[in-house]
Amino acid sequence: MTTLGIILARGGSKGLPDKNGLLVADRPMLVWTIEHAMRSRSLRHTVLSTDTPTYKQIAQEHALHVIDRPETLAADAATVDAAARHALEIVEAERGAPYDNVVILYGNVPVRPVNLTDRAVAKLHETGCDSVQSICPVDKMHPYWMKKLAGNTGDRLEQYQDNIVYRRQDLPPVYMLDGGVIAVTRASLFNVVEGQPHAFLGNDRRAIVTQAGEVIDVDSELDRKLAEIVLREGWTPTA
Repeated sequence: MTTLGIILARGGSKGLPDKNGLLVADRPMLVWTIEHAMRSRSLRHTVLSTDTPTYKQIAQEHALHVIDRPETLAADAATVDAAARHALEIVEAERGAPYDNVVILYGNVPVRPVNLTDRAVAKLHETGCDSVQSICPVDKMHPYWMKKLAGNTGDRLEQYQDNIVYRRQDLPPVYMLDGGVIAVTRASLFNVVEGQPHAFLGNDRRAIVTQAGEVIDVDSELDRKLAEIVLREGWTPTA
């Protein structure tokens, strides 16, 4: 079974401009994902898909093959799976043979467990499922403790989801996608269904669980500062 790693890093972020190139622990954020991919034994080959010359240069400095992403696949409305399919098709044409699986890694995730990608690929192989994503447990942000605003004046506080749970330890387990890794079969990646943006994940979707703070997906300056602390000091929010 052959697996291609595809790192996605476009330059058009609005929330945190140029986030993939921002320094985290004295290195461009993208470098941390590149090194994670290079240490992952399950990846036969890894490429970077980008529309940004700066990110392209960073990848080339690490001997990583770069796929130039067209503008249509780098806009805000462009989808992750479309960018991954584009990169895969180019690499396969150059290689002259298809890959069995694809791992999608985001360039703005500088903190991941070292074995995260290998765990995801192993589960993909062992179960024969269509896709594997990493998730982490929800704690204080549990939907049972979320509120919504209602009423004529828009300030009436109501439960988002009806329940009578008062203690944190009594909350039912709920998980959220942490952005650490997506492993998907080639067949599933090319499953495109109009109106179903997640069709490429297939029908049999599995998960690997991380602990809170083991993966840090940087979308804000606060996220970047947290990643800085973790990478510099080896501290984790769960410690």
